[in-house]
Amino acid sequence: MLIAGEASGDLLGAELVQALREALAGVEAVPTSDYQPLHASLEPRFFGAGGPRMAEAGVDLEFDLTAHAVTGISDVLKNLLKFRRLLNQLYHLAIAREPDAIVCIDFSGFNRRLAHALKSYARTHSDWFHDWNPRLIQYVSPQVWASREGRAYDMARDYDLVLSIFPFERDWYAKRVPDLRVEFVGNPLLDRYGPRPPGPPTTFAAHPTPTVLLLPGSRPGELQRHLPVMLSAVEMLRRDRPGLIARMVLPDERLAAQAKAAPRPTSLEIQVGGLPEALRAADIAIASTGTVTMECAAMGVPTVALYRTSWSNYQIAKRVVKVKYLAMPNLLANDEVFPEFIQNAATAENIARAADELLRDGSRRKRTKERLFEIIESLGRPGASRRAAQTIVRLLEPDLVPVRSAA
Repeated sequence: MLIAGEASGDLLGAELVQALREALAGVEAVPTSDYQPLHASLEPRFFGAGGPRMAEAGVDLEFDLTAHAVTGISDVLKNLLKFRRLLNQLYHLAIAREPDAIVCIDFSGFNRRLAHALKSYARTHSDWFHDWNPRLIQYVSPQVWASREGRAYDMARDYDLVLSIFPFERDWYAKRVPDLRVEFVGNPLLDRYGPRPPGPPTTFAAHPTPTVLLLPGSRPGELQRHLPVMLSAVEMLRRDRPGLIARMVLPDERLAAQAKAAPRPTSLEIQVGGLPEALRAADIAIASTGTVTMECAAMGVPTVALYRTSWSNYQIAKRVVKVKYLAMPNLLANDEVFPEFIQNAATAENIARAADELLRDGSRRKRTKERLFEIIESLGRPGASRRAAQTIVRLLEPDLVPVRSAA
């Protein structure tokens, strides 16, 4: 069973499903004493909740959970009854179908509550007639190192395995919850963008007619708050560069329809998917501080990062968030590699000024691209989905491969 509630998690889930199929195909069936195999096939079956990519990968979706993605505590509270209903639906689905493993993909607030409910059920229904004991796996660690550290202890209580995609996280958990199994599997970005060059980039100049890529986020609320600021910043950049090309990439048609319905210049290109190709063509990006900043880093694209949320969400966040930066490349570098503007600082003027510097200043672009190369190098080798799948199979092996008969 897989549960993903955001576009990025939907893609991770689809990649993991393919890798799990390949990993389980290599697990040999074990014959019994009468030479009849106990497992004629280890072809897995996948079900749960996710998005269109997981559905394409063969996951039997109970519903599209990515359609309900929200941002911040206040938005969660507004939709609390809906999320309780969805969680309850998945809870009963898991109990009815009794999967061997439940993989919670990112979406930590929702998934952590579901994992706790299911683990509690399994613990209180363990007897002669009830032997269901699913392995609970969290794929992508929540940012417990950034805020609300106490969540790590809740995870240690309920999860059997955490699959980390950033190298520092394993040591962070080991110091606080050493009994929780945490495995760094690498970062899936390294597989999506092809082989890396053997050394730092050698070209740094922007094109005479530059292309600016707008990446406002993967949730409707992010689009609503970020798009007006981004478009105003682009218009300011165009004052000195009338031929400037602006392109926006969104993860699905639903968000694209929202963007097309908003006031925007007719020259703005809006596309669904194709982010790697769009990044290859871009001189700079203006992006939400989420996962997409790592994709910009993977492609060596200098980026201006921003984030705006509701007043109430911001008041809560600034009291609990302990890290200096929100964009992950900045966190990994412990430096503002990407200019970053949060809440009131995320104005069109600030964003346009930072973007203009990235386009004009060749030495700044050179330093940025070299730092991005170092950041991506720190993530290890490609093959994250394959290693994640192999780690899950090893966790399940006592159940998947029966012991040979002593007869």
